[in-house]
Amino acid sequence: MGRTKAFDPDATLRAALDLFWRKGYEATSMQDLVDHLGINRGSIYATYGSKHELYLRALDRYCEDAGSSGTHQLSQPGPVLPALRAFLHSCALEDPERKGCLVTNTAVELLPGDAQAERLVESGLAGLETLLTSVLVRARSQGELSADKDPRALARFLVTFIQGLRVISKTQDQRRLRDALDQALTLLS
Repeated sequence: MGRTKAFDPDATLRAALDLFWRKGYEATSMQDLVDHLGINRGSIYATYGSKHELYLRALDRYCEDAGSSGTHQLSQPGPVLPALRAFLHSCALEDPERKGCLVTNTAVELLPGDAQAERLVESGLAGLETLLTSVLVRARSQGELSADKDPRALARFLVTFIQGLRVISKTQDQRRLRDALDQALTLLS
């Protein structure tokens, strides 16, 4: 009979996600993971596989969490554009640790060249695009967005814009972020 795990695999995955998010994939060593997670290498390998597999699982969890959070934030009843503005504001200005977005960080650090990471990055971006498209369609149907605006094209712009915001959010230049955000929000009028 196998031994029971002396740790919570889900909580440990979330702790690994946090470490990878702060340090990046390459800068996080197996020893960093052992120290941060408080479990030995053998347990990491037995539960998650390699460092790369653990990273991919952490990235997948991040995408699930971010998707759920975005959906919750943007799917509330009532006017759409104020919720979308608040969402964009949170993407740009609410990153006190300056970690950025793990999807964006992964794209910058591991792509091209890592097909598995690329699939997860593409899935994360596509999920955000789908969410924003549906939100913008709803805004247009409620009369908040001009009928001549293309929700899908605008959503694609916003996905790209958000990723740029998340990169720039790693700097301390809040004025640059605020000015860019103000300009992007004029497209929603």
